[in-house]
Formats: sequence, structure tokens, C-alpha cells
Amino acid sequence: MIFMADAEKTEKVRVEARVILDKFAEELAKIKTSNFIVKNGDAGVRDELEGAKCDKEFRTIMFKNAPNTDEGCLIVEKGAWT
Repeated sequence: MIFMADAEKTEKVRVEARVILDKFAEELAKIKTSNFIVKNGDAGVRDELEGAKCDKEFRTIMFKNAPNTDEGCLIVEKGAWT
């Protein structure tokens, strides 16, 4: 009978965990997020000026590390890092 009690406890925990996860997913779905695609000429973006010389591989490395890109532009969540 010990096995039966353990199985019942396991099932109870599984059901409770599912309820918690479902409630959490519902709350996450309520959060509104926005993605902005920033390209030259968009409002709030300054024109590129002459700057210091940097490593030629910088752009390649940045795009390799970026989770989201679109046609040579980084896709980021505006203000999420400030």
C-alpha cells in the first residue's frame, strides 16, 4: 500500500503543478509587449556620423550575438535595457 500512497501523492503534485503553470501562462498572456524595427531614417534615430575606427569584425560579432535580426537590422525591445 505504500506504493499506492506515493502514486497518489505524485499525481496530486502533478495536477497542482499543472494548475499553477496554467494560471502563470494566462497571466503571461496578458502582458503586452512591443517589438520595434529600427532602421536609418526612423524617428528617434540619429544619422551616422564619423566615429572612431573599430574592429572590422564588430558588426559580424554583434549580429551573431543578436537573437533577432531583419534584413541587416537588429530587432530589439525599445527601452527594455534602460
